[in-house]
Amino acid sequence: MHPILADWRRLVAYLAAWVLVGGVVSAQLILVAPLGWVLGWLDALVFAVPLCLAYGFVCLGSFWVCRAAPLALSRLGRALGTQLVAAILSSLLWLAAGRAWALALDRSGTFAGLAANQMRAAPLLLGLGVVLYLLSAVLHYLLEAFAASRNAERRALEFEIASREAELRALRAQIHPHFLFNSLNSINALIAARPEEARRLCVGLADFLRRSLTVGSRETIPLSEELNLAEQLLSIEKVRFGDRLSHVVVADDAARACFVPPLLLQPLVENAVTHGIAQMLEGGEIRIEAERRGPELRIAIVNPRDADAPGRRGTGIGLQNVRRRLLALHGPAADVKALPGPSTFRVELRLPAERTRAALGVTGA
Repeated sequence: MHPILADWRRLVAYLAAWVLVGGVVSAQLILVAPLGWVLGWLDALVFAVPLCLAYGFVCLGSFWVCRAAPLALSRLGRALGTQLVAAILSSLLWLAAGRAWALALDRSGTFAGLAANQMRAAPLLLGLGVVLYLLSAVLHYLLEAFAASRNAERRALEFEIASREAELRALRAQIHPHFLFNSLNSINALIAARPEEARRLCVGLADFLRRSLTVGSRETIPLSEELNLAEQLLSIEKVRFGDRLSHVVVADDAARACFVPPLLLQPLVENAVTHGIAQMLEGGEIRIEAERRGPELRIAIVNPRDADAPGRRGTGIGLQNVRRRLLALHGPAADVKALPGPSTFRVELRLPAERTRAALGVTGA
């Protein structure tokens, strides 16, 4: 649809501009002495303003001429020639309409002599018609360029969103294989020595995977549900580590009500077990803390560490996964910090404290 006719505000502004053009044309008729316009301002305005408004609608047709002859370096001459021919034809039509309008006003008796004045002003009107049409064509070329720019921005945004969603899906897909690898290794180690515990671990793993697959298909879940999953994961690991592993969760109600990406804490809890508890003969406690501070949700996972223990292969993969997921979802509004200490390792997460799914733009379950 025509970009001006599609928006009533643009149409009003466009017609208002043509009323001003009518005033300018009236001034030209009065002030250009060689024309011999002997009538006053009222006659000039009554003649020129309606005529210019009518010509404004004629010039709307330049939109389709611009579509048929787009500006391009390879076809610039063709586009200019097409517009010039259209301008001359439109100006001749405008001149004919001006003649008919002048005769009608002259015959009314109120504006006697206006037809003769219009004949003397014909060369000026013809030239103004060409100029006004070309200006209208420039306006429509600008509107076309603006629309093309908006479309390009929209396509770029759609591509960015699709790219971000693809990245998030890829990052989420990395979670289960990594966890399964660790869990299957644990089951393999227990089968011969402690078959009953291996069976318990299989049952717990199956239940955890069932729950995690359910929540993993959703965009966000309450932090309370995410904490429950983290505790279930730790209970699975406790089968392997026994009394060497304990945990505590400290989270206020406001934090538990906030929505977070599903399985956000899983790789961090895995890291706390693999690179913390597993490296210490006496084991230790994993602590998960969560609180809401104004518009932010703060989550921390703390585990004991042996500063002298050699680094294990794969250290940092889970942390990088979490950091990239939050960056893709929230940009600079989210942050992940790893804070190693002499005897503890602390990971702090900071992200917007969204209390409803609607606030995150989530529509599906």
